[in-house]
Amino acid sequence: MSTLSHPSSRFQVSLPTRSIFAVPDGAGVGIECRSGSVWVTLDHDPRDIVLAPGESFEATDHRRVLVSALEPSCITVSDAQPAAMPLPPATRLRSPWRLPALGLSPA
Repeated sequence: MSTLSHPSSRFQVSLPTRSIFAVPDGAGVGIECRSGSVWVTLDHDPRDIVLAPGESFEATDHRRVLVSALEPSCITVSDAQPAAMPLPPATRLRSPWRLPALGLSPA
């Protein structure tokens, strides 16, 4: 039996004061503050998460994550646990205005 392994990717981002780094889907993504101070917000989440050097946060939900630099900062971004976006219901995948593909073109 074989298992798929997903390499963990890590990269650093330098952020000037008041700049914003966005992660469209934060599920399983880790943010570590290396220097400075950053404010982490998630869409539709009332928490205020402020990270100082050495502190980290890992998102668990499929939400956009915004990392705002409160001062010149450096963060490490890692996808700690690869996550898959849930697929929309099959009814959303097909537009009611599209014809089934039958090898014909609409002239």
